[in-house]
Order: sequence, then structure tokens, then C-alpha cells
Amino acid sequence: MFLSSSRIPTSAAPQTRWLRPLCVALLALLPLSSFAEEPTPSAVPAPAAVANPAQAAVAAPAGSDAAATTQAVAPNAVDSKVAALREKIATLGDQATADQIEQVQQQFITDNQLNPQDAEKLLAAVQDDGLADQAGAEEPMLHDLSPWGMYQNADVVVKSVMIGLILASILTWTIWVAKTIELVGARRRLRRELQDLKSARNLNQAAEQARAKHSFSTVLIEDAQDEISLSANSKLKEGIKERVSFRLERLVAACGREMSKGTGVLATIGSTAPFVGLFGTVWGIMNSFIGIAKSQTTNLAVVAPGIAEALLATALGLVAAIPAVIIYNVFARSIAGYKAQVGDASAQVLLLVSRDLDLATANERNQAPAMVRAV
Repeated sequence: MFLSSSRIPTSAAPQTRWLRPLCVALLALLPLSSFAEEPTPSAVPAPAAVANPAQAAVAAPAGSDAAATTQAVAPNAVDSKVAALREKIATLGDQATADQIEQVQQQFITDNQLNPQDAEKLLAAVQDDGLADQAGAEEPMLHDLSPWGMYQNADVVVKSVMIGLILASILTWTIWVAKTIELVGARRRLRRELQDLKSARNLNQAAEQARAKHSFSTVLIEDAQDEISLSANSKLKEGIKERVSFRLERLVAACGREMSKGTGVLATIGSTAPFVGLFGTVWGIMNSFIGIAKSQTTNLAVVAPGIAEALLATALGLVAAIPAVIIYNVFARSIAGYKAQVGDASAQVLLLVSRDLDLATANERNQAPAMVRAV
């Protein structure tokens, strides 16, 4: 309006010609400059929340930071759901049934509004974690149930009982071997000596044969000769025979006692080994019950190894006792037979002594001068 007023001097007319187009151009460029400006971060609208992390990862550019963030968050969300479901199952306790666990799982899926595919993945992850935990829990429960493994896992007292019973068993078999060799050799020698004593005609001949063969009957013969020499001035032959018989009986008894050495140990082992093994069993079962009370479980896998270790002590006690009793009875009969053979040898020696005394008496009577009867 004011540009077209008549009051403006004529000299300003050329200026108005270019001023008007200039204002119009400035007004036209003003909106374009406002659109070309860099928008501030606050002016950028926030993206819509993505319900599915997988869709967010697909929608974001391949190299953008948003895709990397979404890919990192998705596994954490799944792990959190798995952990939450496992906590709900754990609240049921160890006595929960399969139906109760399945009901909790279905309720969790319904509360979180999971689709069938995600629910299947969640249940598979929970099942895999459960199997891994079960395997880890069962691994320390594995026990070596071989005799050596049970010995290693046993208590110190039970181990001591086992070692003692094993040593007793070794002692039993050692005595059996040594005494068997001794008895067999002695009985064979006595059989040969009895034949020599029967073939002898007098005590001196029997003594020479015994010394030549270094036989056991030498002791019997020398003892009889010693008694005869001590009783040389005695006129009572029956008294000499009685004293020789008494000395031979003592020698037979001494031979039996000498051969019986070691069998008393067998009797002791046979009578006490079962009770020693029972003591180890009672001690081991007591420790097993203490372990059950501490673990607060009656699971057979927890109870069985301790009871098996305890029963091993009883088994070792029977292993030590049964052979000891059998071997002791066998030796008792064998030693009785040996004493009978020694008694037969002493009877042959006594027979020779009696024969020599009777022959000496007869010779003395024959050598005595005949008395002339007066008329």
C-alpha cells in the first residue's frame, strides 16, 4: 500500500520495481529453509513397541544398532521365562507328581499368553535343564560296589575290622599248609618205623635201626633204655615194666601236644570271627542311619551303599570263620590218628622191653647152680 502512494517521490520509483520481486522471493524461500534444517533428537518420534523380538530384528536394518540390541535381548527373555517356570516347579517340592508339574506348566503358558511354538520351545528348555540337573545330582551318588570299592568307602572302624578278618583268614590258611605238611610227613615216618619195630627181636636191635634211620622211635627206645639202666638193681621186673609204660605214655601225650600247636588259633578264629564281622556290620549300619538322618532322604540309592559296605564285614567274618572251623576239625581227627600211631610205636617198644626182661629172667634161672638134696 505504502509503495503505491502518490506521496513517494519520483526518484524512488525505480527502487520499487526490484524491491517487490525481492520480497516475494524471500517469502517463497522461507518455508524451504525451514524444511532443510536438521531436526533435533527430541523431535524424532519414538518407534512403536514391537511385541515380538524376532519381528523387531527383521524390521531393523541389518547393520544397525537396534538389530544388535534386539538380538541380545531375545535370549535373555527366554532364559528369564525358563528360570521363572523352573522356580514355580521347584515350589512343588521333591514329592511333586507328573500331573502337578504339567498343570503348573500349562498355567504358566496361559498366564504369559505364549503361542504353541514358543510354549514347546520353553518346555523343551525346561526339560533339558531338568535332565542336566538330575545327571549332576546323580553323579556324586554313584558308588563302586565292588569289594575293593566298598572297602575304600567304608568307615575307619569297619576298615580295621575288615583288615583284621583278612589277616585272620591268611593265618588260617598258613597254619593249614604248614600243619598239613608236618602231619603227613610224621604219619608216613611212623608207618615205616612201626614195621622196623615189629621186625626187631630185642630192644638193642630196634635202637640200632632207629639211630641209623634217624627216626622218631629213637626217643621212645632211648627213654625205655634209660629207665632199664636206672632200674638195673631192681629184682621186680613188673615194676620196671610199669615205670617204662608210664614214661612212654608221657612221651605220647607230649607228641600230641607238640603236634596240636597252632590249632588253638584256628579254634579262636572260628569262634570269634563271626562276632567281629557282626561288630563291623553294626557299626557300618549305624553310620548309614546317621547319613540318612543328615541327608533327610530315604532314597534306596543313598541307603544301599552304606548297608552293603557294612554287610561286607559280616561276609569277611564268615569267610574267615568257616574255613577255620573246618580245618580245625580236620586237624583234630588227624592229630588223634597221629597220637594213635605214636601209641602203637610205644606199645611195640614196651613189648620189646617186656621180652628182654623175661628173657633175662629165664637166663638167670638157667644159670643158677642145681642144689643137691641131702639123703
